[in-house]
Amino acid sequence: MDRQPLFLSLKGRRVAVIGDGPVAARRAATLLSGGAQVALFAKNPHEEFLGLAERCQRGDLAAENAFDGCTLCYFVPDGDDAPDAALIARAKGAGALVNVADHPELSDFINPSVLDRSPLIVAISTGGEAPLLGRMLKARLETLIPASYGRLAALAGEGRAALADKLASHSARLRFWERFYEGPAVEMALAGDENGARAVLDHEIWRTRPDGSSPEAEVRGEVYLVGAGPGDPDLLTFRAFRLMQKADVVLYDRLVEPTILERVRRDAERIYVGKKRSNHALPQEEIGELMVKLAQQGKRVLRLKGGDPFIFGRGGEEIDKLAEHNIPFQVVPGVTAAAGCSSYAGIPLTHRDYAQSCVFVTGHGKEGPIDLDWSTLLRPNQTVAVYMGLAHLDFLMGEFLKRGADPALPAAIIENGTRSNQVTVTGTIADLGDRAKAAGLKGPTIIIIGNVVKLREKLNWYAPTT
Repeated sequence: MDRQPLFLSLKGRRVAVIGDGPVAARRAATLLSGGAQVALFAKNPHEEFLGLAERCQRGDLAAENAFDGCTLCYFVPDGDDAPDAALIARAKGAGALVNVADHPELSDFINPSVLDRSPLIVAISTGGEAPLLGRMLKARLETLIPASYGRLAALAGEGRAALADKLASHSARLRFWERFYEGPAVEMALAGDENGARAVLDHEIWRTRPDGSSPEAEVRGEVYLVGAGPGDPDLLTFRAFRLMQKADVVLYDRLVEPTILERVRRDAERIYVGKKRSNHALPQEEIGELMVKLAQQGKRVLRLKGGDPFIFGRGGEEIDKLAEHNIPFQVVPGVTAAAGCSSYAGIPLTHRDYAQSCVFVTGHGKEGPIDLDWSTLLRPNQTVAVYMGLAHLDFLMGEFLKRGADPALPAAIIENGTRSNQVTVTGTIADLGDRAKAAGLKGPTIIIIGNVVKLREKLNWYAPTT
């Protein structure tokens, strides 16, 4: 390792920036945000310096003492201008560490790609050899380290002084933090409940033993109701992925794509609780009882549901059961089928010219097709998204026609939406049933009814279709 990584406080320190262009302006803005006193050497500042230049000390390169007192010096030449070797030598002679843009061989230090989750900072450097690669790696880390980790780091910082007063031993403090980061306060902080997390941290510091261990506590687990989206694993939220890696046991539905299930922690126990029409692997009431039982055993239970837990996902029934037994839980929204499948099929649910509202309904109840509020569904300039409607497709389209809908009203049915085997069938409410039968659709599907379906051809969308 030929360059030593470090995080340098520049508050109140003088830093020189030499350059007129937008890159120099961004460097100056970053330094100012960190509290540095920026000495700006720019003959014709770019418009991006607007609002920045007056916050900087204007420097004169002709002055002999131009770089006196500078901790760092940034040379940001415009275009292909060659670095001024004499100027670089002057800055180094004044005791400043120098960075020359795009010239690592002339630089005392390299600025890394930075992932800012203050106070948590992640820096990536390739030693100036492959800066684009560093930015690409940073982009990947953006998806793995959500902003909430900054809140967690800040919370830990708040507790350090109190813990130091309580525990004199470094090993005891280390033992405490190892236990803390596996506890409930972490999830509270990551979920945004900072007050609750702070209260737990204070309580844990108060009750910790001199060796950093905790008195025996009641074993208590928690439940995560996580929306897995319609199928494409790239649609998982950061929070969903994090909880999937933390769970001890997962209860998953039929609609959860196998590639999503693969992202669950590998050693987690997997229990299938999926439901098909008239064929439930586990009745809903028993699913709720199982979640309670597992949580009472101290396990972290992941209830992984296709789509969104609160949109025809029976998540409301499940949290009722958890609340009844005082089981802690979190709910993580997922991309619901209507939004995900229609987007992948090139059908916007709303459009200023075609639909100013959108209604979600289910086409299947406990006893078969349900009696819908047809007066609401038949409003003009509206999109209707029907969940679980394939088995009753002919009935549903017939009811639209019977109640006065235009037979030419566009409609589409999307099977396996967002997945590699997605199939989209388009037509009208008069012929969609026949087209779906000809395509041999088996589900899962979402039905989209409304003039927005016309836009699929207009957009020339590339997607599997029939």
